Amino acid sequence: MSGAADVKSLPSPRLKRRGGFGDKLDVAIVILCALALWQFGALTIGSDVLSSPALALKKLYTVVTDPDFAGHLWETGRAFGTALVLALFGGLILGILLGIHRFSGEVAEPILSALYAIPKVTLYPVILLLFGLGISAKIAFGVIHGIIPVTLFTMNAVRNIRSVYFRTARSLRLTFPQLVWTIVLPATLPEIVSGFRLGFALTLLGTLIGEMFASQRGIGYMLIKAMETNDVDMLMALSVLLTVFATVASAGLLYLDRRLHAPS
Repeated sequence: MSGAADVKSLPSPRLKRRGGFGDKLDVAIVILCALALWQFGALTIGSDVLSSPALALKKLYTVVTDPDFAGHLWETGRAFGTALVLALFGGLILGILLGIHRFSGEVAEPILSALYAIPKVTLYPVILLLFGLGISAKIAFGVIHGIIPVTLFTMNAVRNIRSVYFRTARSLRLTFPQLVWTIVLPATLPEIVSGFRLGFALTLLGTLIGEMFASQRGIGYMLIKAMETNDVDMLMALSVLLTVFATVASAGLLYLDRRLHAPS
């Protein structure tokens, strides 16, 4: 009996999370496999359809060192930056308001879900009519891509807050800003960061699509010109640039997301 008791008293084994070198090794393996598949595809299909990694990186160096590239990068950067701020903070504010006011959230959720499911390209003529040609249309197109998922993530996170916290806030007579700052934001921060991850990617996508349709400068404009002229090397070079940027940003947000969701 004492032996059984000793066995029961032992701590149960847990799976250890890989970290440090293990995670870096996984990332390195994924990158090497992707490069190998890319090279295999280039050899199989042909360079007229798919450039090899070496040609794409060589073209990327030529593009980045071109004096005109800084202007294109600045045009995309300021449009994307503005759209991202509006999408994230606008979605955060809307999500908190709809989450606290349950009836409004229940009414708005199916509408937002339906709008999120609509292909945003179909709305671009309306965006052009409202904002005209220029940076305003690109910003608006980026915002409509990113603001809805941020709103939905935040709203559902606020709904899941235990009601006892709101009753405590009422008993303490907290103002609305105090309620948001001391209760809502700390309780929903992990879910908000998850929404920000999705909103970041979609806002970038919307900004680039906006530049493809109605712009004379920017990374999206460079992409559409490369498509029109069948410049495969340029397409692949810009794709690598955007992939690296999006991956690095997403990895940073994912790291923050994991830290917030990790048990204390």
